[in-house]
Amino acid sequence: MTTLTDRPETALLVIDVQEGVVAGAHQRDEVVANVQSLIDRARSENVPVVWVQHHDGGLQQGSPEWQLAHELSRDDSEPLVEKTYGDSFEGTDLEQVLAHAGVGHLVVAGAQTDMCVRSTIHGAFARGYDVTLVSDAHTTEDLSAYGAPTPDLVIAHTNLYWGEQRAPGKSAATVTTANVSLESPAQGGE
Repeated sequence: MTTLTDRPETALLVIDVQEGVVAGAHQRDEVVANVQSLIDRARSENVPVVWVQHHDGGLQQGSPEWQLAHELSRDDSEPLVEKTYGDSFEGTDLEQVLAHAGVGHLVVAGAQTDMCVRSTIHGAFARGYDVTLVSDAHTTEDLSAYGAPTPDLVIAHTNLYWGEQRAPGKSAATVTTANVSLESPAQGGE
């Protein structure tokens, strides 16, 4: 259903599951385990896994905090997109990586829900991608001291509204790790 022509493939997009990003995240261990489960499934089904890794003034490249979460293992053949903005498409080669692989459907997991995950799913949808957010494979830290809702409410709200997104020719969905399909919606997946 994607509006991107000749791009029937699906990719798993793993956003910023880095030591410093998920260190204090809500249900960190469960979410990281779900992300690893998705990675294992994608690999076994020959679905591309695309990694996104953030760096900025507070998260220095090469630092221990910048490294991917130690439970996760990236295969050297899997694309790694480095970014400095919330939306994983901005200022990166993510679009080229996905176009080269014929990807028009993204299954998204990662951190942080209310920042980079949210920016990226909206950015992908606006660019014509079908986007499935894995409801129990994204997380965020507690920013309630700054006036934000607690992490469980941020995650629940994001899952709720993403499942209701609509636009001509493309689809959005929210689904659990156990129920996610790695097929393209056009192939009968979602």
